[in-house]
Amino acid sequence: MPDDVTNARVRRGAKLGKLVAGQAVRGAGVSLAVVRAGDEERAARTERALVAAAEDIVTVLGSMKGLAMKAGQLLSMFDPLEALGQTNIPPQQRERFQRKLSELCDRAPAVPFAKMRAVLEADYGRPLAEVFARFDADPVGAASIGQVYRARLHDGREVAVKVQYPGIDVAVRADAKNLALLMRMMRVVTPVLDDNALFREISSHFVDEIDYRVEAENHLAMSELYREHPFIRVPAVVPELSTAHVLVSEFAEGVRFEEIVAMPGPVRDRVGEIVFRFFVGSMLRFRHFTGDPHPGNVLLAPDGAVVFLDFGLVKHMDSAAVDFEMDCVRAAADFRAADLRALLVGYGVLDQDSPATADECLRLFHELSGWLLADADIRIPADAVSTALYALIDPRRGNFDRWRDQYAPAEHAFARRVEYGTLALLSKLGAGGNWHRIGREWVHGDDPATELGVLERDWLARAQTDTGS
Repeated sequence: MPDDVTNARVRRGAKLGKLVAGQAVRGAGVSLAVVRAGDEERAARTERALVAAAEDIVTVLGSMKGLAMKAGQLLSMFDPLEALGQTNIPPQQRERFQRKLSELCDRAPAVPFAKMRAVLEADYGRPLAEVFARFDADPVGAASIGQVYRARLHDGREVAVKVQYPGIDVAVRADAKNLALLMRMMRVVTPVLDDNALFREISSHFVDEIDYRVEAENHLAMSELYREHPFIRVPAVVPELSTAHVLVSEFAEGVRFEEIVAMPGPVRDRVGEIVFRFFVGSMLRFRHFTGDPHPGNVLLAPDGAVVFLDFGLVKHMDSAAVDFEMDCVRAAADFRAADLRALLVGYGVLDQDSPATADECLRLFHELSGWLLADADIRIPADAVSTALYALIDPRRGNFDRWRDQYAPAEHAFARRVEYGTLALLSKLGAGGNWHRIGREWVHGDDPATELGVLERDWLARAQTDTGS
């Protein structure tokens, strides 16, 4: 078995290496096309190069699954073309490129049902027909380590069955060992994601995801946390049918994220606020949150509730860490630059003798998280994530040299992933709202500023009454 694992890592490393080299060549080709060609010729060459690059990424990362596919999903969350410096590419070409990458979220290449059935029957130790009254062979979705099927139990319940890809445990561990190569790919395709702390955090948690019993516990905890919520829905788990390689939960009907994006503005604004309340609000209010905001995990139910899926990556943040986050938000929002710098030094994020001044600390926070700090109605633009991340890594902005060597605790790197993952979803929706006023419910203890906030406050009051807390 050790030889098999080593061979798997080598094979997957070679596959990644070819992708890295191919994207490096394509990146040069796109740049040359922009520089040398005329307008029509440039557009044609650029579109061909970008579509081919996207297809390579979807095909290679999608077929590899595991951590490699997770890297591709991260790519699909924002505009990697801006990170490549390709600002002259026409909008329709950018959209086509992004649309192809978005397939990694829930439409990656499928594994044949016969192989997945073998996983099911091996875990259950009996034929599939004895467990399910009906089992649809065509998957309804594909995740980074498993495929999702629709089925019916013998008691009539409609369920979603997530089945782990055969051998994915070996693949995930192999990808973790190939992390350096994955990071090299990120530098070639998009330097914005060249972040050591973030990738260490992702890889360490992702290895834990290969045991679906852990995910079932996470899923159950989030389902209980949001039980009877007025507009957030987490499908119930069927624990007696969930194993190390199979996770069974209530089947959720709903409109997929890409269809929500095409809906009228008020609908998108409402969904955006719910997404914000679920991902960021769970972290700040409950200290218990899912760390994987991406379009494939969001559905709009027929009754208007938003359904959230996939709880393989759930984190509990201790109170001291969350309090520090909120203290920094309060100081930055109130423009208390000296207090903000003192907080960063006191927590160990910033060295006392760092050349970063109090005003520079304040400027950085507003450049990275201005959408949360400004008391104004803000409609999130499509390039919001790229713009925010560039504020930190673009040497021309003056922040990179000041902050590159400072200490970033892993749990706060994880929190930033949730923040920017949420921002990416809001940007895809083009959602508008006063995000600062909504956040003040958690950060300052203010009364709700929206109708949804009132509903959530009343739900919390009922939940506390029911539990006696």
